Amino acid sequence: MLLHLPLDGQGPLHAQLTRALRTAMLEGRLVEGERLPATRLLARELGLSRNTVLEAYEQLQAEGCVQARVGAGSFVAPGVLAASAPVAAVPAAIEAVPAPSAFAARARRFHDHASIPGRTMPGMRHAFQYGVPMANATLTSDWARALSRAANHAAPSYPPVQGLPALREAICGYLSRRRGVQVAPADVLVVNGTQQAIALTARVLLDPGATALVEEPQYFAIREVLQIHGAELRTAPVDGSGLVVDAIDLPAPRLMCVTPSHQFPTGALMSLERRRQLLDLAARQGSWIFEDDYDGEFRYDARPLAALRSLDRDDRVIYVGSFSKLMFPALRLGYLVMPRALARDFINAKWADDFGSPAIEQLALAGFIADGGFERHLRRTAKALRARRDALLEALRRRLGARLAIEDSRAGMHLVAWLRDADHAGCEALVARAAGHGLALYPITPFYLRRPPRPGLLMGFAGMPLKDIGPAVSLLARCMDEVLPAPRG
Repeated sequence: MLLHLPLDGQGPLHAQLTRALRTAMLEGRLVEGERLPATRLLARELGLSRNTVLEAYEQLQAEGCVQARVGAGSFVAPGVLAASAPVAAVPAAIEAVPAPSAFAARARRFHDHASIPGRTMPGMRHAFQYGVPMANATLTSDWARALSRAANHAAPSYPPVQGLPALREAICGYLSRRRGVQVAPADVLVVNGTQQAIALTARVLLDPGATALVEEPQYFAIREVLQIHGAELRTAPVDGSGLVVDAIDLPAPRLMCVTPSHQFPTGALMSLERRRQLLDLAARQGSWIFEDDYDGEFRYDARPLAALRSLDRDDRVIYVGSFSKLMFPALRLGYLVMPRALARDFINAKWADDFGSPAIEQLALAGFIADGGFERHLRRTAKALRARRDALLEALRRRLGARLAIEDSRAGMHLVAWLRDADHAGCEALVARAAGHGLALYPITPFYLRRPPRPGLLMGFAGMPLKDIGPAVSLLARCMDEVLPAPRG
């Protein structure tokens, strides 16, 4: 244990050290029952003689601030803090302090960490929470073995900023096999998930005041990161064929953010015609496209569609994938396929951010992909997700078919259910009543910049065990009967 113990230069060294240790106790940096550093260690760290440290400890023991235990060391005595002068009051709330920078002011304006959409609601029996991966005991044990192997082989030095070559090669092979994207390891940047990917993209491409386009509706975190970085947001609507490219005002924004393989949150799939329109627009206008392929792997009616990046002939697409949904969010690893003209800029931005992502996890993931474990996991997960999706659809249609208009995108880990005979106030009342009964519901409204004409629910099914889906839908039906008008007809 190392301590910051500034000596005040007044009097003998043992007296200075005594005062410094006493201050550390009174300020709570050394707490009741905590073991003090060994005298030899503290003497070496402070550049003092051991006798000086021994004198300070003996003085504190005489004052009742320290208790010596034979064979164990010296410990902070009980009651030291209580006997001291009152601790200074905590400064006024941070909101009362002016934002120290323009960046901080934008962050305060656009992000409220206490009210993140989709936040886990404690104490719930059931939760239709989206963005939660499926619990998988097999993955847990497989990953533990991969980590153990990697820990024995990872170099202790800083990893390459761009990412370990083994992981970048494994990602390239996976993208070629599963997403139709042909890239070289030199094009791949390993990042700490989609959140870092959009932050780096904003840093590289957008000065404050530059325009960026998001879908309407859109993933709130991408929207807020762009706003915090000073982007002026524009939107274009989404329909059943994805982003309406014809609705994008010219000149096109410098950056356009899309989720073409499974639009978030509506689930729409961008048609081939729209994809080609968007790529043509970016090439003509000198714009860049941020393609968030967050769960394009999971389709239940056909083979996963190729990514937008696979059609890109002008190198305008920044393709981003994450292992948060495919494996689990705690991993905090993803990847960004860089346009070659921007590769140096992205690597510089990553270096400035964190010097590189954790090496042991990178090496474990590279091995997990290379030995086929990752794709075996994807096959198991897709099968289990399909069973949960089918059970949820069957229960909703059987119990609530007259009350809900269900949009099934045949993909991903959530679906959207629009309320047929309720307004937004009714939806809020339903969410509150459900919470009172132990059922967590999540409105779709926070994912719109402008309130949609009708209310709806985002219903995640990955995190809900198959056996709980029927009871959860029954509870939802009960809550709707209690707070919403009977369906017409």
